[in-house]
Amino acid sequence: MKTYVPPKFKVIRDPARCIQCQVCVNQCSFDTNYYDRDDNEVRSREENCVACHRCVAFCPGGALTITRNPLDYRENLNWGREDIEDIWRQAESGGMLLTGMGNDKGCRIYWDHLLLNASQVTNPSIDPLREPMELTTFLGRKPDRVTFSQDTLRLDTELPPQVGLDVPVMFSAMSYGAVSLNVHESLARAATEMGTLWNTGEGGLHPSLYRYGNNTIVQVASGRFGVQASYLNAGRIVEIKIGQGAKPGIGGHLPAEKVSADVSLTRMIPKGTDALSPAPQHDIYSIEDLTQLIYALKEATNYRKPVSVKIAAVHNSAAIASGMVRAGADIIVLDGLRGATGAAPKVIRDNVGIPIELALASVDARLRQEGIRNQASLVVSGGIRNSGDVAKAIALGADAVYIGTAALIALGCHVCQQCHTGKCAWGICTTDLGLTRRINPEIGARRLANLLRGWSLEIKDMLGGMGVNALESLRGNRLHLRGVGLTDTELEILGVRMAGS
Repeated sequence: MKTYVPPKFKVIRDPARCIQCQVCVNQCSFDTNYYDRDDNEVRSREENCVACHRCVAFCPGGALTITRNPLDYRENLNWGREDIEDIWRQAESGGMLLTGMGNDKGCRIYWDHLLLNASQVTNPSIDPLREPMELTTFLGRKPDRVTFSQDTLRLDTELPPQVGLDVPVMFSAMSYGAVSLNVHESLARAATEMGTLWNTGEGGLHPSLYRYGNNTIVQVASGRFGVQASYLNAGRIVEIKIGQGAKPGIGGHLPAEKVSADVSLTRMIPKGTDALSPAPQHDIYSIEDLTQLIYALKEATNYRKPVSVKIAAVHNSAAIASGMVRAGADIIVLDGLRGATGAAPKVIRDNVGIPIELALASVDARLRQEGIRNQASLVVSGGIRNSGDVAKAIALGADAVYIGTAALIALGCHVCQQCHTGKCAWGICTTDLGLTRRINPEIGARRLANLLRGWSLEIKDMLGGMGVNALESLRGNRLHLRGVGLTDTELEILGVRMAGS
């Protein structure tokens, strides 16, 4: 017996506007719209609709509307529509439910409960249009102290490798195969133009993108896909991925149908085979093991590149981060539970991990208490939506942030959460050559660069409003933050005072 699952969305077609041009048929990668030859009419299979809005955007007559299906269930505060339909689907399949993107549940978004301070009279504000504002950020290990020669005032202390960013925002790890090559090129071009970095993710670096190496972070994950000497030396930073916010404690899986010829060459696996990443890195079972891998990567790159270590935000992130710094990591990356992914078990995405705001505050505080905060930069990701979130993250202690979903939205993503299907109608999370052409790298790079440029202007405005002229003055300065609608315990963990105090 197959249980009827009503469609989530209704496709409403205005017959007075529809000219039967079939543009919606050609644009829909989920086979929602189709042409009925017998009746000479375009119709819709509503059960296939994911509300990606591709058909709405391209309909020349404006004839289409996508809306939620008003069909509802008996009111029950414990058993909502999603809970019921998830059980029906698992009763049919007997497998795990997969989804894309990040946690969409009602977990508190702490960014929305934090407010930035502003200068008024005693500490006057600064006009960023007339005075210089410094957003430059340097990632990498900093020495405990520096010495200068007395006569020439030249720096005597040998500094570890540093990487400068013109804007404290980088593009987070999204692997080739999970996203299209055109997306990777868009990210690489925009990062180069804006003086920041993009991350290859765990799928290796396509040969055509090696020329962007000076603005590239190359990732070493458990599957070791694409990892070789030339790959490690191509990037500016080498990142060890231990975990990610959307699926802490579990591995990755790129379905065989997404492993095209180009993906197989880049990942160094056979075409059409599943790319499976183990949950653990099988050479890391202790801090000592991590130390060995960090220094092996430093040795492989002649100690010229910082090594970053990425973990998911979990309850003991502070202790883990302390160990990673002592193991030699130059950069610590924390990814919170709202971090997105190309594919994850739904139950993991929605129930495992903690908010990035709490993890960031606890890690920064722990490293400061131990006197080792200067020994590693701190980068956070997982739900950064706008320049306000960026400024608040830096005030909580971050040196820079990663953005993933925001970058994909800038490229046209409608967050329909179908990344795992490989049918992305906007040509983003797919390796289908017909769909990938929907992303033009030149246009994509321009949109991404515009996003970062706009955020930079807004961050400068916020800094000016606080009466500071450099990002360095905001970093870790929680006196610039106030909390609203938070408990005493939450305020204590965040290290932030209540608004009005």
